[in-house]
Amino acid sequence: MHEVALVESLLESVHEQLRDAGVVGRVRRLDVVIGPLSGVVPEAFRFAFEVLSPESLGPNCELVIHTTPARCHCHSCGAVSQIVELTYVCPACGSHEVRLEGGRELLLQSIEVDEEQPCDDVPAEPPSQEPNRL
Repeated sequence: MHEVALVESLLESVHEQLRDAGVVGRVRRLDVVIGPLSGVVPEAFRFAFEVLSPESLGPNCELVIHTTPARCHCHSCGAVSQIVELTYVCPACGSHEVRLEGGRELLLQSIEVDEEQPCDDVPAEPPSQEPNRL
């Protein structure tokens, strides 16, 4: 389940962003964008987040997962079709002259912090591990 490694990278990224911005406080909410072609299973990502985030960010941090559509743009017929799995054929005309647009995202979109309520039980640094990058 590579989602565990991805969540570990996400948590490290959150700490880096907060440190770079000079923000101290309880992280209340993270918004993440996951595309259907990213190879990430949102349910597994959420489960890994629920297991790992309390130790790193403190209790009750909400994870909001947004999805983006993946599209197939056909150079032959001009059709733009929404797709849910990887394809190299135009769903409208069967041409192989297609370009995939979007759907491969895994992005930390926003971090919501309650700066008025610093959390004393949250470590200043994430647990010591080799950082993985998103």
